[in-house]
Amino acid sequence: MGLFVAAIACSAGVGCRRAELPAPEATAVFTPAHATVGAALRDFFNIRPSVVQPFPFPHKTHAEKKLGCTEYCHEAVTQGPRAGLPSVSTCMGCHEWVATDRPRIQELMSHAKRGLDFTWARVYAYPAQSHVRFHHAAHVRKDIACATCHGPIEQQGVAERNVDVNMGFCVNCHTAKGAPNECVTCHY
Repeated sequence: MGLFVAAIACSAGVGCRRAELPAPEATAVFTPAHATVGAALRDFFNIRPSVVQPFPFPHKTHAEKKLGCTEYCHEAVTQGPRAGLPSVSTCMGCHEWVATDRPRIQELMSHAKRGLDFTWARVYAYPAQSHVRFHHAAHVRKDIACATCHGPIEQQGVAERNVDVNMGFCVNCHTAKGAPNECVTCHY
């Protein structure tokens, strides 16, 4: 436990004195406080850093080939809350024989041979303090197009956050579609 020096007020007729007091202890109590003012401002204004992916997945190239996102790469989207992100073995399902002469695919094949997998960074995520639970499958069953929330992903190379999915966005969509708008629909 560190100590810090605190100045004690001078009293009449007695000289000023300093006392060493123990530093306040950290607690396990939840706090919405941020480590820096910058972090608080970024959170308040919903400014998210650009995401760097471990592999430059070309969404546009795959969309041009008419490969369905939910059939190959994000197959979990129809079954549960998360869309799922493809593993190296998922990619190798096709790229064991498709485009094997291309440098990116050779890099992918190298990952597979060494038994390495990708650690994808989430592009869309809600801050933990918002207590939001989003269920992809519920939206897919209602035929909500992926582009509604993710924007024109088929026109991108590496996925980018290009739709500001905030509470107002969701409430407006739920209202327009006649979907439930109670707090517990999305928040826990």
